[in-house]
Amino acid sequence: MDALKNDVGGPAQPLLTIRGLQKLFPLKKGVLGQSGGVVRAVDGVDFEVMKGETLGVVGESGCGKSTTARLLMHLIEPTAGEVIFDGRVVGGRGLTLKEFRRQVQMVFQDSYASLNPRLTIEDSIAFGPVVHGVPRREAVARGRDLLARVGLEPARFAGRYPHELSGGQRQRVNIARALALQPRLIILDEAVSALDKSVEAQVINLLMDLKKEFSLTYVFISHDLNVVRYISDRVMVMYLGQVAEIGPADALYEAAAHPYTGALLSSMPSMDPDHRTEQVPLAGDPPNPINPPSGCRFHPRCPVAAPVCSQRAPALDAISAQHRVRCLMYEAGSGHPRAPVLAQAA
Repeated sequence: MDALKNDVGGPAQPLLTIRGLQKLFPLKKGVLGQSGGVVRAVDGVDFEVMKGETLGVVGESGCGKSTTARLLMHLIEPTAGEVIFDGRVVGGRGLTLKEFRRQVQMVFQDSYASLNPRLTIEDSIAFGPVVHGVPRREAVARGRDLLARVGLEPARFAGRYPHELSGGQRQRVNIARALALQPRLIILDEAVSALDKSVEAQVINLLMDLKKEFSLTYVFISHDLNVVRYISDRVMVMYLGQVAEIGPADALYEAAAHPYTGALLSSMPSMDPDHRTEQVPLAGDPPNPINPPSGCRFHPRCPVAAPVCSQRAPALDAISAQHRVRCLMYEAGSGHPRAPVLAQAA
């Protein structure tokens, strides 16, 4: 299989652009007929994924990471916002979902539930290409080639069923299946979190090798901050359905700008006994997404919150060429004591 080219729309153009993405889940009405409100699972998310990069996505459980991934794939319909793939809007009169999904694939966390238990491994990998018009013989040959590339000998594994494989082997099959349509972007939603550490390391190294071989772009969602730093070029931090911070991985890990990012990184376990965490970096549970706090959504838990933080919602502002943060401390004239002073007009 020839390595894919990832420059259809020009190398300078982002491969994926997300604008104002929102997903509200309405709740059932109460006994007396009153409105049950809505869950703001994803609430105004904006970001870009550049060609050939790996964008890591991190945050607490319930912050909207997996919902965002499903919105990108249009597995659930967004309430608002648009997904732009290589300059073309997905859906409507733009890029059709069938064409979009041929170029964008997803690997899920549960390796067993992702596979049809009634199909052999060979048939599972060949299924997608056949649906998209590839002759079955060619699809099967492609599947066997990909099995070999992910480290599973076709003669041994092609005729097996999912229950006959280990978790790591099944996840390799899912990766091979995602590659079968020769996509340009792969979304990995907690794809290695269910694996033990030795297998996890093998799968991560496999993903990095495949990215280079096939000129792929990744969106890598994980709770494991160490893995995210190792594999990612840029990292996006989410909190309560919004982007709190996004920037280059090394810059973000070494000097986090958002207080939530700093608290998240300080929770990483250290093998050094001199760097043990002796104080809880962040107290309290995330607020209710049905009724999020006014102003900055992080202010009830923020150690540097000021009165203005409960009154004014911060924007996602740039603090450097590639680094953006949603915090009033970096917004000139915001009213926060640590904010830069707004320059006076001459």
